[in-house]
Amino acid sequence: MLHYTVVFFVIAIIAAVFGFGGISAGATEIAKILFFVFLIVTIISFLMGRKR
Repeated sequence: MLHYTVVFFVIAIIAAVFGFGGISAGATEIAKILFFVFLIVTIISFLMGRKR
């Protein structure tokens, strides 16, 4: 999932360089959402793994 976050972040940067505002904003929002989902899943899996 972190891979998809990086991909959308790169797409947002490339779109911003070429001046595509709508595409850049959309890709940035997707990257933010995926990052937070990845962060939550990572924390949950870390906490579940420590209960042994």
